[in-house]
Amino acid sequence: MSGTVVVGLDVGGTSTRAAALSLDGVRLGAGRAGGGNPTSHGAERAAQELLVALRAALAEVDPPRVRAGAIGLAGAGRLLADPAGRAAFDRAWHDAGLRCPYAVHGDALVAYASGTAVPDGTVLIAGTGAIAAQVHDLRLDRTADGHGWLLGDAGSGFWLGREAVRRLLTDLDRARPPGVLATRVLADLTGTAEVAARPRATAEAVVQAVTRRPPVELARLAPLVVAAAAEGEPTGLDLVAQAAALLAESVTRIRPAGASDPVVLGGGLLTGDTPLAEAARVELARRWPDAPVCTAGDGAAAAAWLAARDLPEVMDPAALHALLVPPPV
Repeated sequence: MSGTVVVGLDVGGTSTRAAALSLDGVRLGAGRAGGGNPTSHGAERAAQELLVALRAALAEVDPPRVRAGAIGLAGAGRLLADPAGRAAFDRAWHDAGLRCPYAVHGDALVAYASGTAVPDGTVLIAGTGAIAAQVHDLRLDRTADGHGWLLGDAGSGFWLGREAVRRLLTDLDRARPPGVLATRVLADLTGTAEVAARPRATAEAVVQAVTRRPPVELARLAPLVVAAAAEGEPTGLDLVAQAAALLAESVTRIRPAGASDPVVLGGGLLTGDTPLAEAARVELARRWPDAPVCTAGDGAAAAAWLAARDLPEVMDPAALHALLVPPPV
């Protein structure tokens, strides 16, 4: 089987990763490029980044050896429904020398597959936004949240940043000295940790600093919250606990009580060794004590595995997953 090669891409808003793997688990090439999400960047620019990553991954691979491929990205349905966008991706695929078909999957499915080969389960993703999805037969079924910063994304990086600013404003309204986390947020937003003699003036400066930027940029304050929680700072701990409960609540909308199939944690806030990841695991274990909780890993390799499953020579997809998809570090 080693003569056959599969290609996978994990396409995000800030980076595009590609991997070329043989069916005996050898990584033959890897590529990386800029953000390739067509929703964020437009189809033509996204396709160019896709091509850069593909060419790097295939630098030492004869393209006719590639028998299947898959692309994982947010907004997959929008790309599939857009003839011009799909044509741009087709051209990039062709320009890389590939003649085999490729599939397009949602990024939530690829995140799930990067954590487990079990065909049924749940994936919970928390980064800038937050979404939960039920997976059935390795296809996305029902989803919960993912409604964006204005209407949803409870427990996300945006939510953590916004709540941290709200706590700061509450301190200022009460003319109370800001705590450790609030002081760091104040310094980040205004350039100084000093509170004016009239605290309302500082509150107004905070509001102006936030409203001058796109709202979603509040997510960049999330690392301050997570770091404060890691230090045992009370407000950071409280916000992390609330975020974990909200994320688990989103999962309850789509996951039956008592389910024992796996839950995969994905996104920057849940894949590292952080207080939020640990709190989310505790919440999930409390609600589904018999369910294994896994961590998402290499999305490009997972996309390649999803493509390989349909090849006639693949008799044991689970065994192939163990070869192609490295466990998270």
